[in-house]
Amino acid sequence: MKPFPEIETDRLYLRELTLEDRESVFKHFADPEVTRFMDIEPCRDIKEAEEIIQFHMDDSGCRYGLFNKVNNDFLGKVGFHCWAKREPSSAELGFDLSRSYWGQGLMQKALIEIIKMGWDVMNLDFIEATVEQANIRSQNLLVKMHFSKADELKGDLFYYMLNKEEFIL
Repeated sequence: MKPFPEIETDRLYLRELTLEDRESVFKHFADPEVTRFMDIEPCRDIKEAEEIIQFHMDDSGCRYGLFNKVNNDFLGKVGFHCWAKREPSSAELGFDLSRSYWGQGLMQKALIEIIKMGWDVMNLDFIEATVEQANIRSQNLLVKMHFSKADELKGDLFYYMLNKEEFIL
């Protein structure tokens, strides 16, 4: 496992996912609303959840689980993949949240901390994100986080980018 720091906010605890999180990840990804704008189908069994976790553990970036500090409930995932360490360095941001936590500002808090970690620990120069055209919530969140939206689609997806100099809290 890569040594990325654990992170805390006022309401969240973030740590890298491990195979011990398979039950929580399975329940999260079994919800078709969570996977609706992803390139995966809802999980049908624990093996699929293990494969998701293992994919992120083997990837060049990091994927954190979001946990409620009060009751330790698993809320979703956030992190980076496709980490290009060349100059300028970049990674693609990914995030998802369990439906019962939508609209509470939790992902925005998590993104602030993950983006800061990307600048400080991963030494990223810019961060990319792609979003399905129908995923209005994620688009609005990226705009709130000062990501710039490209004029052209990347595949059928909206493409967003954030330069380190543009990141404002």
